[in-house]
Amino acid sequence: MKAISTAQHNSVVSLLNEGYSQCQIKDRAGLGKGTIGRISKMANGNKENNTGGHPSKLSGCDKESIIHQIRSGKLENAVEAAQFINGIIPNPVTPQTVRNALQESGFYSATKKKTPLLKQAHHIWCLQFAKYHENWTVEDWKRVLWTDETKINRIGPDGRVYI
Repeated sequence: MKAISTAQHNSVVSLLNEGYSQCQIKDRAGLGKGTIGRISKMANGNKENNTGGHPSKLSGCDKESIIHQIRSGKLENAVEAAQFINGIIPNPVTPQTVRNALQESGFYSATKKKTPLLKQAHHIWCLQFAKYHENWTVEDWKRVLWTDETKINRIGPDGRVYI
């Protein structure tokens, strides 16, 4: 890599400040694109890079509203949050948009643990049953009529539930 003179460096910086593109400066100064790119980076070191992309459909206020609803326990997942926010804003958003907003705020999805809905009375009855039948032999248990059990979902589906 060949060093360039200060005069060339200053002329590139002045052309950049005047608003010329890097291709136009390359043609005028006779330097490579890489050299001009490095000079531009040094001259505009504090310039923020444009991330690009489409602007978010959710404003900061909408995102805060969703986060508040999730933290307070009124909503459990992104699908519920999307339904909630679509009732407020004019342009509907998808659950994925809500997931992205929640991820930006440090939230993540997890599968909800399945726990039986047993009350204290249920625990006591199970313990009493176990203590009563503690000394039963195999012959005693053979006299019990065992029937097939049918599984009924009272609370929700068997599949994964995300929160």
